[in-house]
Amino acid sequence: MRGARRLLDEMNAIIKRDPAARSALEIFMTYPGFHAVLLHRVAHHLWLLGLKLLARMVSNVARLFTGIEIHPGARIGARLFIDHGMGVVIGETAEIGNDCTIYHGVTLGGVSWNKGKRHPTLGDHVVVGAGAKILGSIVLGNGVKIGCNAVVVKDVPDNMTVIGIPGRIVESNESKAHTVTQIKKVVRAGE
Repeated sequence: MRGARRLLDEMNAIIKRDPAARSALEIFMTYPGFHAVLLHRVAHHLWLLGLKLLARMVSNVARLFTGIEIHPGARIGARLFIDHGMGVVIGETAEIGNDCTIYHGVTLGGVSWNKGKRHPTLGDHVVVGAGAKILGSIVLGNGVKIGCNAVVVKDVPDNMTVIGIPGRIVESNESKAHTVTQIKKVVRAGE
């Protein structure tokens, strides 16, 4: 029962974030990002049990069917939505928080051949635009937004937006929300 609730939770999260999603059945049958995350959860469980070869085999089957490569050692929080996921690569020591969204062509990669933590950590509610590369053992805080094709190699504090190559912070998502609230108040006051 718990597993069924978790599946529904994952599908409902996709419905909330994807205007093209029409039903849970459509997601279950046709969304490769959903399939990749489901198969990753199986592979990750096998990985934790020490069945590393079997875990890698499950991961490889997922990649063949979805075009999304998630190492079975990666840790993924609840309700990850990989939209149009072809070409997504998530490395072994990557960690992804809850309610994150990743678009196609994203890499959460390493920059070292050393053992140990070498892939990024994403906080909760992070959105990574298409083609972005997040590289190294860096941390993206909660609520961070990464622009399309950005290359990020340094830590990013909570609620920031990053664009460009190399990635640079262009604004705080909190200050943007505050500005929108101020504009709405001014518009209402002028009515």
